[in-house]
Amino acid sequence: MAPLTSFPPQNTIRVLAADSTSMHTQMLVEALARDGQFTMAGSASKPAEILAQTRRERPHVALISARLGENGVTGFELCRDICSASPTTRVIMLLDSSERMSVIEAFRSGARGVFFRTESLKLLAKCILCVHVGQVWASSGELHYLLEAIAEPLPLRFSGVSGNALLSARELDVVRCVSEGLSNREIAHRLTLREHTVKNYLFRIFDKLGVSSRVEVVLYALSGNGVPHQPSSIAPAAPARPKSGPTLAPVVTRPIVARPIVARTGVPISIARS
Repeated sequence: MAPLTSFPPQNTIRVLAADSTSMHTQMLVEALARDGQFTMAGSASKPAEILAQTRRERPHVALISARLGENGVTGFELCRDICSASPTTRVIMLLDSSERMSVIEAFRSGARGVFFRTESLKLLAKCILCVHVGQVWASSGELHYLLEAIAEPLPLRFSGVSGNALLSARELDVVRCVSEGLSNREIAHRLTLREHTVKNYLFRIFDKLGVSSRVEVVLYALSGNGVPHQPSSIAPAAPARPKSGPTLAPVVTRPIVARPIVARTGVPISIARS
């Protein structure tokens, strides 16, 4: 008789775990496999193998070490790759400590939660369960890191294909003022320039960036990648006008989906406005 193929229970959570070394990965996989709620999807520790397993297994949750690294590929970069290759997979970053930049980088990379090595295996199981159902696993302190990062001004990146800076330091000052909504006169007052000089700077900035308006400069700055939005060369067809009656603009409604944020206790955090 041919051996029966075993399939994981339908209601278990498929988890892919990858720690900094093969031994640590195997230990982590074995520990999680003892929990009947989880079905482990492999035990790779190299970025290329982990990404291949993610594409093949489509795990519900991926637990990735930030210390993972091979040929310069970090755990944060792998997190981005996983989110791109398998959008339905939710990533938890395994960190050594709650250092501010590591926490921020983890969430910027697409992680849905951060977990620290000093915490218990029981708490890790709870973390996986919460992230699997769509919650964000973070403490109040880590949420403060994210709020502070959001409040910081966006860095302006204007680099060409070769990586060389497109704008001078003074031109960047002008762009910052433009992004704040200042008029030419206000920019001249802040930077101690003549208004005519500000206009000349703007013309040079437009020319270097290949844009034609202040709005496009701001959009270019916010894009963060040095590539401005390129409008389509094909003009859209004009909508047919009704024979009579006023023309009403279409109203588009979008559903608002609230995702709960939970602390490490698993209890939703209520954020007061005061």
